[in-house]
Amino acid sequence: MRVVFMGTPAFAEPSLRALAESGRYEVVGVVCQPDRPKGRSGKPQACPAKQCALSEGIPVYQFERIRRPEGVQTLRALAPDVCVTAAFGQILSQELLDIPRLGTVNVHASLLPKYRGSAPINWCIINGETETGVTTMLTDKGMDTGDMLLSARTPIGPNETAGELTQRLSVLGAQLLMQTLQQLEAGTCPRTPQNPDEASYYPLLKKETGLIDWTQPARAVFNLVRGVDPWPGAYTPMEDGTLKVWKAAAHAQSAGAQPGMVLRSSAREGLFVATGDGVLELLEIQAPGSRRMNAKDYLRGHAIPAGTLLGKAE
Repeated sequence: MRVVFMGTPAFAEPSLRALAESGRYEVVGVVCQPDRPKGRSGKPQACPAKQCALSEGIPVYQFERIRRPEGVQTLRALAPDVCVTAAFGQILSQELLDIPRLGTVNVHASLLPKYRGSAPINWCIINGETETGVTTMLTDKGMDTGDMLLSARTPIGPNETAGELTQRLSVLGAQLLMQTLQQLEAGTCPRTPQNPDEASYYPLLKKETGLIDWTQPARAVFNLVRGVDPWPGAYTPMEDGTLKVWKAAAHAQSAGAQPGMVLRSSAREGLFVATGDGVLELLEIQAPGSRRMNAKDYLRGHAIPAGTLLGKAE
């Protein structure tokens, strides 16, 4: 069976690798986003899907918009039986969707119809979910609205970050994809329409998503810290710059202070901040002009005095 794979970030790599190494499918092309500048050098770098494709000897095609004529022509020439998408990052037109005879299978990192959109892993953690999963679906013109095929569930660890969960779900998604394609070939794959009444949609992450609102409960801030790690990262303004918060712990005790106020701060005790409900302990931070480090270690050589109000702009 001829397969065209469309994907870009690290989440896509295990699915592509599973297809390429299965011995069952002929991956005739990989479509991904163009190389983007990365790091301090600003030099364009290949995305994980492209790197994987090159290592497997699979032709790579990169389009700013695959729905334009050159993209449509390329896909037609590849003549896929099925297309597979995994975090591709582009909307497919009906013209593209009509090309593969078995349709386009998307590997989506949520239990649809909940958490449609481009950042389901981040938002499920930010919202305090304790379970998530992966769903394979037949792509249509909507935003993650196509019929569901197979799904797999997994608990979310109490301290698991979005980066850690992404890695786990990428592997789970690859396994589910292989099961889905085998059942599609055999004509035994279930196809279940999504119930729009149960659907939820969450937007693309922005840098501002990581801004901590100290009036929120400690548990909500804790979930935000986990949900925006590794990008964009949780942060809060302070008088001399921006403090990034990489790891934290929520405590239920009453703060009795203005949200954002540092309650205790020492190398022995640690760093504790009042929230709208409870106290957040900052375990790993990155202070202005400093590297990422354990909060207690930072406080051995630097002061963030009790009474400091975080969330106050420079």
